Amino acid sequence: MRSFGFVIPVAALVMLLFLSVGNCRAAGDPPQLITVPHVDLTRYMGTWHEIARIEHFFQKGCLGSSATYTLLPNGEVEVINRCVNEADGALREAKGRAWSVDPVGNARLKVSFFWPFRTDYWIIDLGGEYEYAVVGAPNRDYLWVLARQPVMEASVYSGIVQRIARQGFDTGRLIRKPLPGKP
Repeated sequence: MRSFGFVIPVAALVMLLFLSVGNCRAAGDPPQLITVPHVDLTRYMGTWHEIARIEHFFQKGCLGSSATYTLLPNGEVEVINRCVNEADGALREAKGRAWSVDPVGNARLKVSFFWPFRTDYWIIDLGGEYEYAVVGAPNRDYLWVLARQPVMEASVYSGIVQRIARQGFDTGRLIRKPLPGKP
């Protein structure tokens, strides 16, 4: 009769190795996206102007984009995004809703403009006076630099770009499309 006393330690070692490999990030993966520790949703409400973004089909041709957030009685947030169509100057508008999936910090939200589709809306940088915000998604496909005013000081923008680069975003994909006549 053969002894299988060595099988249990070897199996445990193989399982431990498998579990640790499963938790490792590939060398080319971006670092884990870090959000701000806390967002006061009441202070976050109001109108934000887009300073820069990573372009996507749903904003193609948009100039002077803005987002207005309104806290609803049920704790969700009404979202109204607006921009001017570059081709004909017409106002474009999209209405949606957002809700916190991080009730302690409120920095991680989901947003939906039409059911059942939703996406991540993570606040990864925020001015001390809520004068600017940076919103991204863990997959690094979405990014917006927002401000309470339609323009931002170059030094503030430069600092933001440096911080989002450290978070693994390709800053070469950032575009700026303010309204004509705005810097």
